Amino acid sequence: MSVDSRFAAPALASLKDCALDDPRLPTPLFVIDSQKLEKNLRRAQDRAAKLGVAFRPHLKTHKSIGIALRQMTTPQGPATVSTLAEARYFGARGVTDLIYAVGIAPQKLAEVSRLRSLGADIKIILDSAEAARAVSAFCSREKTTIPVLLEIDVDGHRSGIRPDGAELLPAAAALADGAELVGVLTHAGDSYECKTTAEIEAAAEAERAGIVLAAERLRAAGHTVKIVSAGSTPTLMFAKDETGVTEMRAGVCALFDLFMSNVGACTVDDIAGSVLATVIGRQVDKRRVILDCGFLALSRDRGTARQAHDYGYGLVCGLDGKPLADGTIVLTGTNQEHGILTLPENSPLTQEDFPIGRRLRILPNHACPTAAPYGSLVLIENGRVAEVLDHVRGWD
Repeated sequence: MSVDSRFAAPALASLKDCALDDPRLPTPLFVIDSQKLEKNLRRAQDRAAKLGVAFRPHLKTHKSIGIALRQMTTPQGPATVSTLAEARYFGARGVTDLIYAVGIAPQKLAEVSRLRSLGADIKIILDSAEAARAVSAFCSREKTTIPVLLEIDVDGHRSGIRPDGAELLPAAAALADGAELVGVLTHAGDSYECKTTAEIEAAAEAERAGIVLAAERLRAAGHTVKIVSAGSTPTLMFAKDETGVTEMRAGVCALFDLFMSNVGACTVDDIAGSVLATVIGRQVDKRRVILDCGFLALSRDRGTARQAHDYGYGLVCGLDGKPLADGTIVLTGTNQEHGILTLPENSPLTQEDFPIGRRLRILPNHACPTAAPYGSLVLIENGRVAEVLDHVRGWD
């Protein structure tokens, strides 16, 4: 089928230096404050350095080489990815030291092997002897080598083997014929549920103690454990000691979000990423303002609903990135392409403050799924487009 190029969207790159209220700039659009981004990247790197561990950033939040090169300690990594699409994208751009930090599905081993043959040092994770046997059988059949980290469950949050679990040593022993044990990995996901700094510090120590115990058990059984990989954004920000850990991973710390501000890992002013949106309608009788950013543009993540401060579907800001009306204006609802702003009864703002065409910025509850669907990410400086960044989407 032929394609009429006249229907193509204007190239975002041609809009460099546009102000955010320039009508040529499309909405919804994911924009990133470059100065806040830089501050966040430096903070994470400094924290890892202070703890005496390597920093292996998780690139899933932004999925962009333009940010990764500012975030990683070298252009080759180390780095973490969550999809094979990310592994291909970053590998093609010279990032070779990668951990694919999702339990391996057997059908993905062929692609892992192919990418490794192209020079990408991709390491995979698994958490059972059954999965270890599957990887070993693949390596034996294909005459190849795949490095493996055993995933450790330090807090019952998600997947993995308990540090003291009986499954640990059999899983390690099942790795053979090119399936090579190189380390252990954990993610203290329960740190996201912490309410105080003291709770996060305790979660960080539990994470450290658990992953180190798993490594020590494996070494005592005669296995080589080179990588002891821990990390989440809260534990990276608040850990006091990482003795025995070789590297920390964190992702959302690059952009931060409302969930992280509620946890205490950042302030609202630290949040670098936001959704640029336009007012498209009003419902006077319901005190509603309608925006052109629905749940596809913002994600349906309502993580702040279970926290002390519920931000609805996002915190509404002016074009300067500052929350309106002392942070009292949030999106109260979404449809696929509509965002609904309901003004509180006692709000100092009225619907007349939101004329059709007004641009607003919405701070997200969770930066990762919010940024993911956009075709491009836009870096801004002083309220103007500074750079348009490509990034990868999807899984395949």
